[in-house]
Amino acid sequence: MTVTVRVARPADFGRLGELSAAAYLDSGLLAFGESDWYAGELRDVARRAREAEVLVAVGPGGEILGGVTYVPSHDHPYAEVARAGEAEFRMLAVAAEARGKGAGEALVRAVIERARAAARTAVVLSTQPVATASHRLYERVGFRRAPERDWAPVPEVTLIGYELRLTEAADATGLTD
Repeated sequence: MTVTVRVARPADFGRLGELSAAAYLDSGLLAFGESDWYAGELRDVARRAREAEVLVAVGPGGEILGGVTYVPSHDHPYAEVARAGEAEFRMLAVAAEARGKGAGEALVRAVIERARAAARTAVVLSTQPVATASHRLYERVGFRRAPERDWAPVPEVTLIGYELRLTEAADATGLTD
């Protein structure tokens, strides 16, 4: 499937918000189900787009396949585990019907490209231990587990860290200067 990544437009916000919440719910990533406060965060793409760069993966027919929030620096309001000089991404979600077809990888590669263009030293993220399909994607493009970045935003949720050192990334990702 041909996938294009671009900045989300206001017309995309509703679809991406619902797609994101559904992806997290379907994958068991919301500790409290539909009533989880994070479902509201996932749906509020307009707010994210005002405060960060939200990217969407678009299919050949123009359909929104998924999205991600790019956090360019450690001092950004959406940063959770980034350190000085690093970028981060959050809220990666792909529609059920698009999983395994390259949308998630295209979004992650777009984040890596943005971070490299901004001369970031690394791209980091937090994910839940049960998100094993996501872990495989991250590892395939060169991310490594970073246990020192593991943390718990609330007592019921433990997140594990991954990082991609950009000085080591060119070989693993196929991205070069």
